[in-house]
Amino acid sequence: MIVVLDYGMGNLPNVMRAVRHLGFDCRIATDLSGASKAILPGVGAFGAAMRRLEPLRAELERFVERGRPLLGICLGQQLLFERSEELGEHEGLGFLRGTVRYFPKLPGLKVPHMGWNEIRFVKDTPMAAGFPEGGQVYFVHSLFTECSEPEDVAAVSEHGVRFAAAVCSGNLWGMQFHPEKSGSVGLALLRRFLEW
Repeated sequence: MIVVLDYGMGNLPNVMRAVRHLGFDCRIATDLSGASKAILPGVGAFGAAMRRLEPLRAELERFVERGRPLLGICLGQQLLFERSEELGEHEGLGFLRGTVRYFPKLPGLKVPHMGWNEIRFVKDTPMAAGFPEGGQVYFVHSLFTECSEPEDVAAVSEHGVRFAAAVCSGNLWGMQFHPEKSGSVGLALLRRFLEW
């Protein structure tokens, strides 16, 4: 069973519909009981999300330690990392090493980064299988993840700086973009996780 984790901050129904559209059993839940895989969506501020996740933190840690697959989407990807600079300094889940930072203030650079943008895979990972050259996905974010371990970066994109559009390390996957809003390309990427 695929569980979309409900901690009060996320685009849960759209993610669940996308998973079910792909033919997989899925439920929205406030815990991980019975989950073979989990999706951690997220919309909003990092600090508020971590406060809401605190009661689930030990359960999430056990889930990851057991080697079960976890996918973070948008803010969910950022939460996988050690810390964020959003509205102060906040500790993340720390499953991956790195810091979430604001996009730089550059002339003509619109923040938030909103809309379609190309991603390019830089790591041979199941996520990348069959991804079209020049493939675009849908982003909505004001911060990006600066990974301390370059080998964790699966795909990159550019918006003033080159940033980790997707990460993959063991059983941890992350997508800074919204696969559920990225048309057939996004659904194909989501399917890779669900079938993995």
